[in-house]
Amino acid sequence: MNAGPLIFLASFFALATSWFGFVLMPQLQIGRQQPVELADTGQAYPPMRPGEARQGEQVYRANGCFYCHSQQLRPEGFGADAEPERGWRGRPGVVQSVAEDYLYDRPAMLGTQRIGPDLTNIGLRQTNEMELLKHLYNPRASMPTSVMPPYRYLFDKHELKRWEKPSPDALNVPGVAAGYEILPKPEAKELVAYLLSLHSQGILFETPPPPASPTNAVAGNAATNAPAAKPATNAPAK
Repeated sequence: MNAGPLIFLASFFALATSWFGFVLMPQLQIGRQQPVELADTGQAYPPMRPGEARQGEQVYRANGCFYCHSQQLRPEGFGADAEPERGWRGRPGVVQSVAEDYLYDRPAMLGTQRIGPDLTNIGLRQTNEMELLKHLYNPRASMPTSVMPPYRYLFDKHELKRWEKPSPDALNVPGVAAGYEILPKPEAKELVAYLLSLHSQGILFETPPPPASPTNAVAGNAATNAPAAKPATNAPAK
């Protein structure tokens, strides 16, 4: 008996089952998610990034930033890769990313290495555009132990004419010869706009609730364990 057709059908069934489980089901479960309205602010989450930040996402991807930086906060239980004490959290008391955070990312650049810090909430930790530009131009100027390479090709060295005034966009960095200034190219500004847009702080249904503070917990326990008050009576004192 020729077993070829049976082997083909079995192989096809195995591949179809794998495709159904690993491709179709995730698409049906989270591929059609829509922004949700935050109960505390009434704003949609996640917000759509502005145009300059969307352009910066392309610059981030083209320069391979995701090779050294992740965009995924990991919950406790991940061992050395968990971040309960690193100050990277965005949601109050919550250290965990959820699928809703990446709704507008095509693709989501989660990253696997952490040669540099996680950037999920870099837009909360650093809100100064100029400081981010200076870090791109010379990372070791602000962080001497940084292994990040300088991205000086994202900047122009401009010679000032005698009648020209320094540009307000010029970087205040050491080592620039007199009569010259360092100006960020549009790609550098777009990249910084993208970094400033990275923050996940909305309290969602999928995220674990913030832990109760010890003060409130102690107060709650004290109130629970307190003896019940005796009912008042109108009987005259003897």
